Amino acid sequence: EMCIRDRFYAYKEFFKNYNKFSYPSFSYTYLGFNLQHELFKDKKVRQAIAHAINKTEIINGVLLGKAKVATGPFPPQSWAYNEQVVDFEYNPEKAKMLLQQAGWRYNPTKKVFEKEFVDNGKKKTVEFKFTLITNQGNEIRQLTAEIIQRQLSEVGIKVEIQVLEWAIFINNYIIPRNFETVILGWSLSRDPDQYSIWHSSQRKPGQYNFVSYVNPEVDKLLEFGRKEFDFEKRKKIYREIHKLIHEDVPYVFLYYPESMPVVHKRFKNVEVTKAGLGWNFIKWYVPKEQQKYLILW
Repeated sequence: EMCIRDRFYAYKEFFKNYNKFSYPSFSYTYLGFNLQHELFKDKKVRQAIAHAINKTEIINGVLLGKAKVATGPFPPQSWAYNEQVVDFEYNPEKAKMLLQQAGWRYNPTKKVFEKEFVDNGKKKTVEFKFTLITNQGNEIRQLTAEIIQRQLSEVGIKVEIQVLEWAIFINNYIIPRNFETVILGWSLSRDPDQYSIWHSSQRKPGQYNFVSYVNPEVDKLLEFGRKEFDFEKRKKIYREIHKLIHEDVPYVFLYYPESMPVVHKRFKNVEVTKAGLGWNFIKWYVPKEQQKYLILW
C-alpha cells in the first residue's frame, strides 16, 4: 500500500516539473510468423490466428488505450495507409472454423486442436502448439505475448512464451531463422519504402525479411515504388502493398502505439505537429534565469 502511495506522489511531483505529450508514432508492433515453418505455410492457419486475437483488449489492457488497431505496414497518418483495408475481426468461432478447414480437429477433452499423420507406417497425433519469442526489457511486448497466449488457448492453440536477452534473441534466433513466431516492432521513416522488410530478395541471414515473406506482386510494386516520382502513382502503389500484405498475413499487425515523451517545463517553444515533437528543436530555448548548465565553447 505504501509503495503504491509513494509511486503516486512521485508521479505527481514529476509532472509538476515536466510537460507530457502524446501523439501517434510512426511505428507498429506485430506478431510475425516464420513462413518456412510447416505450421504457418497455410494462409488459413495464419488467418485463424488473426481472428483469435483481440487487439482492442491488448490496447486497453497493456497500453491503456494509447494505441490504434493496426491493419498493415503503414500507420494511419501516412499517405500510404489504405483506410479501405478491413481488419480481421476478433471472432474465435471463425478462427476454429478456419483451423478445421486447414485439416485440424478439435479435441474437446484436451481443449486443443490436433492433427493426425502417418510416420513410418504408424499413426501419430500432434497438438497445435508453438513458441512465441520476444526480447527482454520490453514489458509491453511481454504482457502482449501473455494476452495472446491466453486468447489463443481459448480457441485450442497452445503457446509457450520465451523472453530472450537481445543479443541471444537476434544472433541465435532471428538471424538463423530459428523461431516459430515473434513479437517485434518497426520504427518507420516518413517515406513508405519498406523494400528491405518485404522484398523476397531480402531473406538472407542478417536481412530484415526474416519471416521469409514472398509475393511476386508485392516485389514488383516495391520495385515500382522506388522508381516512381509521381506522388499520386506512388500513393496507389503503396496502398495496394498495404492491402496485399494484410491479405497474406505474414504478420498479425497488432497496434500502432502512441509516442509519449516528456520535456522539462524550463524548455520553451516546444510544439507538437503531425511530424511529432522534435521538428522545431532548433527553436527550443530555456530562459536565462532558468538555465542550469554552462556550455563552454
